[in-house]
Amino acid sequence: MTDTGVYQALGLQVNCRAVNMMSVEDARQSIFSTIEHVDSLLTGSQGFLRSFAGAPATLVVLPEYFLTSFPMGDTIEGWQAKGCIEMDGQEYEKLSAVAQKHNIYLSGNAYELDPNFPQLYFQTSFIIGPSGDVILRYRRLVSMFGATPHDVLDAYLDIYGEEGLFPVVDTPIGRLACVASEEILYPEITRAHVLRGAEVICHSSSEVGSLQDTPKNIAKRARAYENIAYVVSANSASITDIPFPAESTNHHSQIVNYLGAILGEAGSGESMCGYGEIDLGALRRTRRKPGMTNTLARQRLELFAGVYGGQTVYPANSLAGVEKIERSHFQNTLQDTIDDLAKRGII
Repeated sequence: MTDTGVYQALGLQVNCRAVNMMSVEDARQSIFSTIEHVDSLLTGSQGFLRSFAGAPATLVVLPEYFLTSFPMGDTIEGWQAKGCIEMDGQEYEKLSAVAQKHNIYLSGNAYELDPNFPQLYFQTSFIIGPSGDVILRYRRLVSMFGATPHDVLDAYLDIYGEEGLFPVVDTPIGRLACVASEEILYPEITRAHVLRGAEVICHSSSEVGSLQDTPKNIAKRARAYENIAYVVSANSASITDIPFPAESTNHHSQIVNYLGAILGEAGSGESMCGYGEIDLGALRRTRRKPGMTNTLARQRLELFAGVYGGQTVYPANSLAGVEKIERSHFQNTLQDTIDDLAKRGII
């Protein structure tokens, strides 16, 4: 795609059926049924966009953990068996078929096993190209109750390198990257992707639904404006089959342009209203303007190197060498971090 390339993007807001209370076998069938449901919703959405907007979506983002919901009370081992997918598993094969069928770039988020780290799992955001190939795999870096690459940082870097932390893929529809869920609240994560060239941020989320501005909803616009980037965000329409109020997650699937303006936003329930036009040429021209509004080119990163690099807040490698991981580890580590910040006079 050239600098004048324009296309439609869609943050598809879909219901999430939780697998927590299912058997392992039933959970796997539920995951396959969810993929079929997504395929069906895409068929209808693409047909409508073709007639309404003049073109179907080229980039589609699905919500966070859309296949399973989150591990609510499940052990690490239990969730590995029930709620995780393999890097070369049938789930990716079926999702690849969906991307090929609709000729789209398909981004989503799932809990994923990694044979290099058999004692844990990662929350992975992925992008599948129209060819059916997985062209990007990003592991969530900030999580409250789940392992991240930061928790085994040295080993992770040995295997995947620095580029494995903040991957960006160059495609005919622009340079794409992923940010997961609450990570939109951490400006450093999006900035790191953008400093590697990202132009479009695929944000799979499952967040509080409200008619009021929520922290995540505010952050989507802030990340877009300060980085001169598009944000394509998809939220869960609900989470069912779990002892949890189903529609606590709802609303706010949206497209935000590089000026921080919301181009389209979903209301309640399953929806394709979070769609809008991505204009790569306009974004690239804006990034090259020598003016005050060029918040990307005006970054003075050397000023912050000492602050960020000279101290630790939440420690890296806290799970290095740990064979059996308990959920309590994460809460305990956070409490230790808070105590340390107080001891150092930071809080």
